[in-house]
Amino acid sequence: MSPVLATEDLAVDRQLAEISERFRFLLDLTPVDAADARARFLDSTDGEPDFRYRPLEDEPEVLRAEVDAVDVESVADHTLAHLVQAKRRELELQIEMLAARGTSEFLALAIELYGTVGPALLAEAQAILRALDDAPAPSSDGHLDADQLARLAERELDHYRATAPDLSAHVEVRADVGSVMVANGDLLIPSTTQVPRARVTALLQHEIGTHVLTYVNGCHQPVRLLAAGLAGYEETQEGLALIAEWVSGGFSPARLRQVAARVVAVHHMVDGATFRDMHDELVTSGFSPTAAFGITMRVFRSGGLTKDLVYLRGLGDLVAHVHAGHGLDALWLGKMPLAAVPLVEELRDRSVLTEPLLRPRYLDEPSAARRLARLARAETVLDLIEG
Repeated sequence: MSPVLATEDLAVDRQLAEISERFRFLLDLTPVDAADARARFLDSTDGEPDFRYRPLEDEPEVLRAEVDAVDVESVADHTLAHLVQAKRRELELQIEMLAARGTSEFLALAIELYGTVGPALLAEAQAILRALDDAPAPSSDGHLDADQLARLAERELDHYRATAPDLSAHVEVRADVGSVMVANGDLLIPSTTQVPRARVTALLQHEIGTHVLTYVNGCHQPVRLLAAGLAGYEETQEGLALIAEWVSGGFSPARLRQVAARVVAVHHMVDGATFRDMHDELVTSGFSPTAAFGITMRVFRSGGLTKDLVYLRGLGDLVAHVHAGHGLDALWLGKMPLAAVPLVEELRDRSVLTEPLLRPRYLDEPSAARRLARLARAETVLDLIEG
């Protein structure tokens, strides 16, 4: 096969990438009034929270028509054809979910996109919660507010701008987001943010050192879907972001408990638990009412979103991947699922793709080599927690 992709093939890739970046999927599925809803919920003893969502910028039927108009069957390169066909189906599902936001149809679509909690994953999550039942609370050495975090985030981006002066990612402090997130390469910080100082480094490496970095690297590839994200990329991205937290020394037992609790919450939500029942169960398990609300809100948003199971599943898959002797280098090329790594490596080996523009900053820390060596020895996620 040719080391250069045909112009017509690249045009299809770019069309799908541009449609994907036309909407901010998770932002559109997340309540704009999470803080107010939390206050109302915690002040009462019955009833379910009533969330508000932002208006969609594009009508789903318009987006659907644009996806339908992309001629993915015309792609001649076999490898790229596989990637664009999978991405078209993912976009179709995402658009259906936007149209079904807040309806009874939403959950089934979420399960089709992200799956649900299988017996092995549930058992792993429950084992983590039992093993870390007495995990110490995060350090109480103060918090950073939204503006303070934004300044540190800009400094982190400046580190990467030394290598990529045209880096366009920026930081937004916004009142309409429920948690810190990256959308289309930009870091969004809720205006009500209070981040424990002990969590700041890990948070920046999660969001900027993984999500922003892979977006920027993907933007510098001929295949632009590596920036928008290949189909199914979120599971591996979130697992990689948790590894970034761990290598940077910020993946605490309390953090792993939170990740495991999200899996249990998804399981119970799918089984029919109410918001309040799930919240109260988390409080009984040792989470603060505020933390329990955050976990429950993420799982119940828009009608039932199963995405939060991918953090633990993605982390476990990467632990097994590294333990089997495989590296992480290909994952810096852009946003991809672990299953697509062989296809991406084939494109790289054919010189279709270039080497990553940016390298995660945390890999240059003196402790990184030692922690990566320990990662290679780990057989389970629990092995990452200091004994």
